[in-house]
Amino acid sequence: MAAIRTAYLTAARSAVRLLDDPAVAERWERPSALAEFGVAGLAGHLASQVFQVETMLAEPVPPGGPIELLEHYARGSWLGASVDDDVNVGIRRVGESLAQEGPDALVARTTEAVERLTGALTREPAERVVHLARGPWSLTLDDFLTTRLMELAVHSDDLAVSVGVTTPELPADAIEPVLSLLARLAVRRHGQPAVLRALARAERAPDRINAI
Repeated sequence: MAAIRTAYLTAARSAVRLLDDPAVAERWERPSALAEFGVAGLAGHLASQVFQVETMLAEPVPPGGPIELLEHYARGSWLGASVDDDVNVGIRRVGESLAQEGPDALVARTTEAVERLTGALTREPAERVVHLARGPWSLTLDDFLTTRLMELAVHSDDLAVSVGVTTPELPADAIEPVLSLLARLAVRRHGQPAVLRALARAERAPDRINAI
């Protein structure tokens, strides 16, 4: 199985362990660290990074080749969107819907989905393409998994901070693709000198080099 598929599954299992932490259930009805997002909705959004992969694998792929990973982010309407923009309102609604049956049910559903994906991803060919209807455009499966891996890592941190537990640390083979993608997105957004200075020259670093 491709390294990125293994990395994705590692992060998905880590997310399930976090969702199953008692602190998540204890703070289920409280606000999260993200504006306008409750802990329940954020937990649902984290779990959706697993459910989305199953959905994509089941969707038909129309004719036409996949676009490049960075082009996916260049075209996306969600980057830079405000908390009240339709895209973010929709994301919160989906997260809340997924969480409506409570923390135990969400953990069970996510665990089952990860188990199914563990088998499914081993059977998919290296050249597999998936289609993002909301784009609409297609990505290779491995590029799509890279986007979900990044979301799992980032939102695991969001959820951990929200409920007062230590952010799960992923092994190198799982976190390195995330850091690589974020660095590439930061360079696209702020330019090479800004990112280089932020990482190597604190005395002349910009105030921020956020990637997303």
